[in-house]
Amino acid sequence: MDNTSKPAMFPNPVILQSEGLLKYILETGVYPREAETLKELRNANAKHPLGFMGAAPDAGQLIAMLLKLLNAKKTIEVGVFTGYSLLLTALTIPHDGKIIAMDPDRKAYEIGLPFIKKAGVEHKIDFIESPALPVLDKLLEDGANEGSFDFGFVDADKNNYWNYHERLMRLVKIGGIVAYDNTLWGGSVALAEESVSEAKREWRRSTLAFNEAISKDSRLQIAFLSIGDGLIICIRLH
Repeated sequence: MDNTSKPAMFPNPVILQSEGLLKYILETGVYPREAETLKELRNANAKHPLGFMGAAPDAGQLIAMLLKLLNAKKTIEVGVFTGYSLLLTALTIPHDGKIIAMDPDRKAYEIGLPFIKKAGVEHKIDFIESPALPVLDKLLEDGANEGSFDFGFVDADKNNYWNYHERLMRLVKIGGIVAYDNTLWGGSVALAEESVSEAKREWRRSTLAFNEAISKDSRLQIAFLSIGDGLIICIRLH
């Protein structure tokens, strides 16, 4: 069942605990290699009151590398917001590649849509305005979709991560990759609950439960990275 509760949204602190070090990483190795349309979308996103919800550019750089290593052609994205990771994926996969992307907030997606169109990659994207679980379940009704996706990216409501995971393990092929964003939840996963703001506690608990469960999932090989706000990379083994 879709768990739709959402806590108040506030930006998470820098995991590196050094704004200067993050600035150095971004300005030295990330921004100089960022596509112009991605840069323009990132700047537009910064003006949004919830702009901090966008995918981190350094995490995006890693995702682009994984897509190329996989020769990914068919991908799925759960949670879009303004579309930074969506545009990055569309720029990386081949001209005839396809992305199924889902998010209930079309207004946020439309902030990024002009940049997607400018990049000439809108034809690769099937954006579905909907909560993710009904879309994933609909995909699974067609047996041809099982094991047909090369890559999945999840940056959505943390209390549904395991629900998404169980479905993506059927949709993504053996040898395919799923990446889960915000798995350190601003570093709060390492703090005592009483030291975490009330607004962040519910999704902190969801993140802790998801991280523990996925670390025990024998279907996967995982890498737990402190890039961005925490990123778990999973390879489906069987």
